[in-house]
Amino acid sequence: MPSWSRWVLRFFVSAACAAAAVALVGCATPLPNAPRASSQALPPAAGSPLVQLVEASGIPSGQSGFWPIPQGAYALDARLTLLREATQSLDLQYYFLANDGVGRAVMRELRNAAARGVRVRLLLDDLYTRDIESDLQALQTFANVEVRLFNPFTLGRHSASGRLLNFVGDFRRLNHRMHNKAFIADGALAVVGGRNLADEYFLRSRDANFIDMDVLVGGKLVPEIASLFDRYWNSEQVFPLHAVDAASGAPPDLQRAFARRVDDPVLTPAIAPPEEPDAMGEPPLSRTLRQGRQPFVPANAIAVADLPSKAGARAGQAAPAFEDTVTHHYIDTLRRAQSEIMIFSPYFVPGRKGVEYLREARDRGVEVRVITNAMSTSDEPIVNVGYQHYREQLLGMGVQLYELSATRSEADPALKQALGSSRGRLHAKMAFVDRRIVMVGSMNVDLRSAYSNTEIGVGIDSPELAKLILDAYRADNFAGVYQVQLKPEGGGVQWIGRDAQGEQVLVDEPEVSMVQRFKLWLQFLFVSEDLL
Repeated sequence: MPSWSRWVLRFFVSAACAAAAVALVGCATPLPNAPRASSQALPPAAGSPLVQLVEASGIPSGQSGFWPIPQGAYALDARLTLLREATQSLDLQYYFLANDGVGRAVMRELRNAAARGVRVRLLLDDLYTRDIESDLQALQTFANVEVRLFNPFTLGRHSASGRLLNFVGDFRRLNHRMHNKAFIADGALAVVGGRNLADEYFLRSRDANFIDMDVLVGGKLVPEIASLFDRYWNSEQVFPLHAVDAASGAPPDLQRAFARRVDDPVLTPAIAPPEEPDAMGEPPLSRTLRQGRQPFVPANAIAVADLPSKAGARAGQAAPAFEDTVTHHYIDTLRRAQSEIMIFSPYFVPGRKGVEYLREARDRGVEVRVITNAMSTSDEPIVNVGYQHYREQLLGMGVQLYELSATRSEADPALKQALGSSRGRLHAKMAFVDRRIVMVGSMNVDLRSAYSNTEIGVGIDSPELAKLILDAYRADNFAGVYQVQLKPEGGGVQWIGRDAQGEQVLVDEPEVSMVQRFKLWLQFLFVSEDLL
């Protein structure tokens, strides 16, 4: 994920910049008074190959079908297949669309779909749009395409420093972001999970890649996900791109420049579908579409999303009740556990209330396991400082903690094959209750997800799906992690790494120097826990 904490640190640490910003901006910046037409998701498209695939795949009436996508290449193939095969509608809602190979490939396919007559609605959070703004301006000039932005910056959009000044002067509004990720094609298939649209979420970065999780959805739940998209698309927190930023050129010029970027085989390399079966032994979506049948696990499920007004984009607007949040649904599901809770969260800062919920579970005899990133592995190491404040307390309650480590993942043959020479980082956001209820979506277990950002998630009642995902992650035989334990003699924690060669015990934070820890500790003094 792009580093949100760098924004926060610039704000709190750079006092001179903050003072200048307040002097220049002074107060909340006005949002444009822009008319926007309301629109709704289109019904399943008759004759669409995606609709035909779902109909032929045997999902029982009244249920939904799910297929897990833990591997990046298969997750990218699924999205590109939906983009290329849609005949009527594409609705995409994302936190981050990158100016890289994956991002440009997605924008190219959106243009191509629009040229086929497909209605394209692209909804992005505005935090990281600066690097793709010219492409978005060009994309919206094509027939059948509309681009909208959530909670936009209104000043200094074209420079990092300008956006920072706007951020500081309008902090209360701009601190709230849309973290949702949803992809809906022809009203027939949807993808929901943790991945943004950038190279590192699909194992295509040379430096560092995310280990993530999506689910492909068909059947009853798809219209519900589409209605959640509509709620955002038509909300007062969302603005047409043209109302926020005027086009920087005539449409033909913008379109030619766009084509030079997205059609250039160097800038946007060709992406071939995977040749081998996935971790569950099935082919990628592009191939199952040709075969005419997609493996689905049928199940009952719900889809939930925070209200767009959680962002509070209008001055004086009351925040929604906590009972209306994804976090509340998540906690409510965890509290129904009878035997086991397993949580995967790359950024894990449970807060006082989160600790109490887990204590309640432990008091009922429920086994609790949490898998997160080690400080050295995380792309947001300052978040790990917040997590450390709860580590000993959680271990004292009997919560089992595991941290993904760069060196441990290199010793895991499967992870090493997937990651190559790049560093691996956990980004999957999912939880399992009694190995029956599966929760997958965009929500991290932290205060930012609970109170500031908007999120989306699905809850699926399926022991079969839970087993498929946990087996794919080898959750009963973690190899690429350290288990964190209290030191036997007391006074701190230690890290245990286990493999065929035996057991390794470390008494200091793995792969992090004393100087790095001290710098992060200093930074943490300037950042409140709810901003991590």
